[in-house]
Amino acid sequence: MNQQKTKIKITNNMLKILNEIAAERQRQDAKWGEQNWNPVEWVAILGEEFGEVSKEAVEYHFIGKHSNMDENKADKVLQNYRKELIQTAAVCLAMIQSLERNELG
Repeated sequence: MNQQKTKIKITNNMLKILNEIAAERQRQDAKWGEQNWNPVEWVAILGEEFGEVSKEAVEYHFIGKHSNMDENKADKVLQNYRKELIQTAAVCLAMIQSLERNELG
């Protein structure tokens, strides 16, 4: 099967988000040091992060969107949701880095 390489287009918005994820990875390493967990332990860590994303999404949907939550509070919940997504993406990156260092090296 002949596969052609596709040119990847990275938009300015994507680059901004990727930079935020990289900055979060650096923050995590500064706080915890290099993490080298096995895949099951990493999945538990990812599950905790996903839980935080879920909490913010549920709060926005059931409390903010369908109640009289003031606009500033709703914006804060969405900002927290975004922050948790960045942290979750950074954990996924850490998982891949650890896998390459320890399992696939």
